[in-house]
Amino acid sequence: MSILHRASFFTSAAKLHQLPPPSVPEVCFVGRSNAGKSSAINVLANQKRLAFSSKTPGRTRLINMFGLPDPLDSEHPLGFLVDLPGYGYASVARDAREEWADVLGAYLRERTSLAGIVLLVDIRRGVTDLDRRLANWIAPTGKPVLVLLTKADKLPYGQRLKAVAAVRKDLADIGALNAIPFSATHRIGLEEADLKITNWISPKVVP
Repeated sequence: MSILHRASFFTSAAKLHQLPPPSVPEVCFVGRSNAGKSSAINVLANQKRLAFSSKTPGRTRLINMFGLPDPLDSEHPLGFLVDLPGYGYASVARDAREEWADVLGAYLRERTSLAGIVLLVDIRRGVTDLDRRLANWIAPTGKPVLVLLTKADKLPYGQRLKAVAAVRKDLADIGALNAIPFSATHRIGLEEADLKITNWISPKVVP
């Protein structure tokens, strides 16, 4: 069983200073609103409602942390999955959008326990201006990035490959980047994503 399947809710925070002190590895999930972030977290954790997706995109404003238990140490988590607020939904007031941007940017730049970043991009849209803004925050961190091209089941195989190539080109300034087609409903790319994230959390654990 994958260690991701043992994920459970740990805490929520509106501001960085409300998070627990950096300690064990964290893998964060980030993407524009409605890119399929909650669905991806749920299918990777093999749970239906671990991460909640609002019917109103952009409504979730909290940083949500999910703990992964350490089989050898029940007192402390092995690592965390971190669900960052969806970014950039147009109906949200500009001040609120900028406040979220500050929180997202600060987390990506300053969180010393950050081990890897999962960037979710709708495969049908490709890299949008908002995705580019996220990439501009990510690139200076030097952290490895896994791009999940979500809703891959909506495109035939050949178009998926073209979309992956386009994303790699558009985000070439992010050094350690891997991009794969992904679908929560059809479980496309699930094993590859699980392996990458698991190795970021604990290279010694075999899924």
